[in-house]
Amino acid sequence: MFKKIAVVAGAVALTAGLAAAPAAAAPKNAGAACVQAGIGTLKDLGLLQAAAQKSIDYSTLADPVAGPIFADLPEGSFLSLGQVVTLHTTSPELFAWCS
Repeated sequence: MFKKIAVVAGAVALTAGLAAAPAAAAPKNAGAACVQAGIGTLKDLGLLQAAAQKSIDYSTLADPVAGPIFADLPEGSFLSLGQVVTLHTTSPELFAWCS
């Protein structure tokens, strides 16, 4: 339980840090740029807080051909923000805003 709380708290802290970074401070690697773009997208869609609370069904944003998340996710894909951040760094090709 405590490990899960720590992971969520870490993801929220990472999100807050990336969201607060000035636009001129471009990330130094592609993975960080992809994460920042994903957080920006969630913020633009008004979904950042819901993402932090694990209350977004990412299957509603997923389409393997049209995107913006290029995956076939089952209904009820309520991923943690930490899982989504990890996917941005390990599989950026899944996200339209990372190309």
